Amino acid sequence: MSAGMLYGGDEIGALVFDGGHYSLRVGYAQEDTPKAEIPAVVGIGEDANGMAVLEGEAMEVDEKKPDPSSINQSNKKYYIDTTSLCVPRQGVEVASYMKECMIDDWDVFEKVLDYSYKKIIQSESEFHPVLMSEAPWNVRLKREKLTELMFEKYSVPAFFLVKNAVLAAFANGRSTGLVVDSGATHTTAVPVLDGYVLGQAIVKSPLGGDYISMQCTKYLEENDVDLSPSYMVSGKEAVKEREKPRWTKRRNLPEVTRSWHNYMVRKVVQDYQATALQVLETPFDDKIVANIPTVHYEFPTGYNQDFGAERFRIPEALFDPSMVRGNTMLGVSHIVTTSVGMCDVDVRPSLYGSVVITGGNSLHQGFPERLNRDLSMKIPNSMRLKMISANGSPERRFGAWIGGSILASIGSFQQMWLSSQEYDEGGKQQIDRKCP
Repeated sequence: MSAGMLYGGDEIGALVFDGGHYSLRVGYAQEDTPKAEIPAVVGIGEDANGMAVLEGEAMEVDEKKPDPSSINQSNKKYYIDTTSLCVPRQGVEVASYMKECMIDDWDVFEKVLDYSYKKIIQSESEFHPVLMSEAPWNVRLKREKLTELMFEKYSVPAFFLVKNAVLAAFANGRSTGLVVDSGATHTTAVPVLDGYVLGQAIVKSPLGGDYISMQCTKYLEENDVDLSPSYMVSGKEAVKEREKPRWTKRRNLPEVTRSWHNYMVRKVVQDYQATALQVLETPFDDKIVANIPTVHYEFPTGYNQDFGAERFRIPEALFDPSMVRGNTMLGVSHIVTTSVGMCDVDVRPSLYGSVVITGGNSLHQGFPERLNRDLSMKIPNSMRLKMISANGSPERRFGAWIGGSILASIGSFQQMWLSSQEYDEGGKQQIDRKCP
């Protein structure tokens, strides 16, 4: 494809980047799912050769001819993507480049973009327009800095920024609706009207996947469950249920940092969380839970157990925070009603008529049904309530990315891009005019 491409054709090769606190989703527009999901954390270690190096999945570094983009004065080595990040190495710290779903560490973010182009896309950045998602509360300074980075360093032919809630609505065939996004760090209700976010009515709660992980960790530790990650285990014996695990520690393990070890422990807890937890369709009741089949789960050490009531009690905090002592945060249904209540009376019926559920934390079985039940009890009888939640986990987990994939491939959208020519003429401030 030539660098002097024309917009408006079907085959423009646009790229879609959807960044969140948990991961960065990367892929081509018009495709159904992202090409790759890269963790939003990076391993950072010292490089003995005295230069900064990118290292990722199946990535080989040529010591004779180092990649110019990977040389830096910082003498650091970056371990990017799951395969490279999860190998135990001495002195490697784990750090995230995101804070409050906004880019915070630009140097690390650039390394992840370098890796994306080199190993995922395997193409030069100047050949592809880029559509990126952003948090609805992203600040002007960061938007402009991102625009400058994409045009100045990566020389993209065109760029566009869209609020992730708008993209999630588009992915479900809606331009107006209330997007309930339950992600890693928080759960938000974002009203979208005709493709624009109503910023004054965004409601956030810090109840998200990380909070549930914290409650899982607390419960497992209180019950003396060994959470040693698989990197430490060289062998294990079969044991009976609830019996103390018998496993042997791997020899000659490097002296890993606390941040890296904690990251690996967190992955164990997240796997338990995704496998065992379930949301009740009605408020938590011990009598109801007693009649529901338990779920069997085995940890990397070989310890195994059938989990019953606790697998419902932990995620119940999302809907009824009073389940956790001293918790005064808003439950998911309260977030929704508060957000809609802050909007104009005229738009409330259309918001309740299109409640879009997205985000990785919403994948817990029973989440949409419970929210539907709780909202039905709270909203006026005259209001029609309709929940929209994709059945497949990729559609709900990658909602914003799929919306971006659809948007960037629509013919009528091609005139909306901020082109490199417009950037050259008007500077980075143009992003606020073209992408409100």
